[in-house]
Amino acid sequence: MTEHKLENAARPDVAGGAEILGFRPLYRQVKANFVRRLVDGSWAPGMVLPSEGQLASEVGVSQGTVRKALDELAAENLLVRRQGRGTFVAEHDEQRILFQFFKLVSDDGVARFPDSQVLDMVRATSDSAERTALNLAAEAEVIRIRRIRSLGGKPLILETISLPALVFTGLEHGPVPNNLYSLFATRYGITIANACERLKAVALKADEAEHLGVATGTPALEIDRIALSLDGSAVERRLSLCLTEEAHYQSDLR
Repeated sequence: MTEHKLENAARPDVAGGAEILGFRPLYRQVKANFVRRLVDGSWAPGMVLPSEGQLASEVGVSQGTVRKALDELAAENLLVRRQGRGTFVAEHDEQRILFQFFKLVSDDGVARFPDSQVLDMVRATSDSAERTALNLAAEAEVIRIRRIRSLGGKPLILETISLPALVFTGLEHGPVPNNLYSLFATRYGITIANACERLKAVALKADEAEHLGVATGTPALEIDRIALSLDGSAVERRLSLCLTEEAHYQSDLR
């Protein structure tokens, strides 16, 4: 058996969707096997995967079972199917982030990737909100980044990003790219799989309003997001204060 072989012997597909291993659908076992490859870096962003037939032979299941597992991972935006070219590990390029993670859209309906200007970046002891969001121990340190994000040249978002310092060692010493999730994947091997957001209407405080060039007390949309890696760990807390006079939050429900 190879390193990624399924731990238990698999049965061929049977009719009626009765393909079960240990009371768990077999394709779910295969999917978990593939997710482990993403987590441990065996499958890196941008990599083309072996064919369905090769994977089926490797893990000891049918090609149909492999296809179903790959289809679920593609639906979750972890893999990309390209007609005639194969299946690739998804990258955190701008198009993927626009589709999956960036929900503020100009009122003209055109989705644009925002520009960023870093205000400051420090390594500091986490506060209580950061410890709760990131499951950190008392006195654990975070890398805290504040930046302004603009759409069409107009500042619309004041963003505070908190990252576990032990996970993102040295990040505070380097430049901060506009596309942080791509940096997480390429430098630290961390893929952002999904996120949980809480939305709330707030009034901007004086310093917040000054950064966005509006009056104190201006209404804003607060988005409190916790981003999770492939293994389910909370690796980022992002607090965004968004002006919505010329933009709106858009979520496509499927």
